Amino acid sequence: MKLLIIEDDINLASTLARRLTKQSFTCEVAHNQSDALLAARKLLPDFVLLDMKLGDDNGLALIKPLRSLLPQTHIVLLTGFASIATAVEAMRLGANDYLTKPVDMATLLKALNTEPVASNVIDDAVMSPERLEWEHIQQILHSNNGNVSVTARQLNMHRRTLQRKLQKKPVQQ
Repeated sequence: MKLLIIEDDINLASTLARRLTKQSFTCEVAHNQSDALLAARKLLPDFVLLDMKLGDDNGLALIKPLRSLLPQTHIVLLTGFASIATAVEAMRLGANDYLTKPVDMATLLKALNTEPVASNVIDDAVMSPERLEWEHIQQILHSNNGNVSVTARQLNMHRRTLQRKLQKKPVQQ
């Protein structure tokens, strides 16, 4: 099963690709609209995970070109900015499903209409939103070599708010 992941957050895209590869998908990742259309033509995926916000672009604008290029492909729109209006618009344009971030693996596999592959790895366990936020903050902080100010800017968060979150112990799953 071929899957195209269109996500501008490089860390999230690589995490999704790694986890979905363990679920028997062949994953290709694109981080912007032009790369996404090129990858779609080359890969001809069975499934597409499409982020609604691709940098300054809107992922909704990709649904029609993807649908005309890949009429049988199952398109799932992922968004951190969920609203009824965008959900309706996504379905009207041709998306098969609409999920809000953060999304757990079981929900994502259900949206892709597949059963989870048995795995000895426990990292596919459902994480709480608080734990997912903690993990994401730690990942971004690590990629910025511990620089709290840069990390806060990337997360669109006030520096003091980030410092408060970092002082808390990690949330248990």
